[in-house]
Amino acid sequence: MKNTLKQVFHSPRFVMGFTIFMIILLAAFIYPLFNPGNPLEMIGLGTFAKPGTYVSLYDGVGTETRTFKLPDADQNRVDKLLKPEDRVSMIGWLSAMEVDVEGLSIDDTDALLAKWKANYSAEARAPGLSTKAQRNYFERLNKSILGAASAEQLVVAEKVEGELQEKATIVKTDYVNISDVANVKNLPLGTDNFGRDMLKELISACGTSIMIGLIAGSVATFIGLLLGLLAGYLGGLLDDIIMFVTNVFTVIPGFVLLILISYSIGQDQRGATTVAVVIGFTSWVWTTRSVRSQVISLRNRDHVNLSKLSGHSLPRIIMTDILPYIASYVVMAFILQVSSGILAEASLSLLGLGPKTTEIPTLGLMMNWSMMYSAHLNGSWWAYFPIILVIALISFSLNLMNTGLDQVFNPTLRD
Repeated sequence: MKNTLKQVFHSPRFVMGFTIFMIILLAAFIYPLFNPGNPLEMIGLGTFAKPGTYVSLYDGVGTETRTFKLPDADQNRVDKLLKPEDRVSMIGWLSAMEVDVEGLSIDDTDALLAKWKANYSAEARAPGLSTKAQRNYFERLNKSILGAASAEQLVVAEKVEGELQEKATIVKTDYVNISDVANVKNLPLGTDNFGRDMLKELISACGTSIMIGLIAGSVATFIGLLLGLLAGYLGGLLDDIIMFVTNVFTVIPGFVLLILISYSIGQDQRGATTVAVVIGFTSWVWTTRSVRSQVISLRNRDHVNLSKLSGHSLPRIIMTDILPYIASYVVMAFILQVSSGILAEASLSLLGLGPKTTEIPTLGLMMNWSMMYSAHLNGSWWAYFPIILVIALISFSLNLMNTGLDQVFNPTLRD
């Protein structure tokens, strides 16, 4: 056993896959210790907040400030203010007013602003852009540009007995240390369509999906191993019956059967464990056939015949004379079943047939939510790309581990 483990952990592929898988698994256990709480808690009122650090503006007012005169501050302020669509609209207005915009780029902020300030007038009526809504839009845009470029300070007022009273002034050169602000929230992956912390939700979903994969893999491997051992060793009528049932399940597409069973259970009864068991009960077929073929090649070996002649019981013969010879194959089958279980849950959840959505997240449910709210269409990449990446990494790591084990235990693949 010690020598076998040594060989396994000397396989580069197995070690790489094992390392990736353990990093993901440890993150699922350790991260909640530093960021406890319900991963499905809605912390944002809007949807798909971008990744970044969010600071309370309310708490920032009145916080001790430091004065910094940065040379590019105004330029950066204007660059951030003008969105690409605003820049295109500005060039469209200038063109409609027959201003020469040849060579003018939306990326050249200085040139664009120079053209705009020299030619824009609220009274001007640009052909094709003279509706009231369009005029109001350009006036608001112009005021924002002038305010960002010229206003030296802002006044913060609060209403006291129906009257506004000055509370504080904010000067352009005022900066606050982020550690002095009472409420700061780091969202490395932003929020999802329900305003929930994506990173916290993703790590929790990793743990749940891995648990589903382990349960589904255990159920499928146990059923496949048991039926394969009985069919392969005993043969005869029992073998015919088991293989008939196996062939029936082979003819029926496993995923279609999985969909039908999940749909018949109902949303309220579909917990993570229930879904995992259902996946396991529909995934044992190929393990049964493979184990059976392995056992058939072993049942007439000399050591098995000797054990029969010695009067050993059937369970003892299977456990001591057959199972150890196929143990490595069973482990590899289990790893593949875990990977298949995780992918099956993700596929079911994308169809809306996964676990209940109000209790715990899974990777498949997160993909379902992001697709339902069109994250892939509105540019909210953080709501779906990390999920795809994690699913791919888990599947890749498990298959890499399986390939490494195959190289160790299959003599024809050894270097």
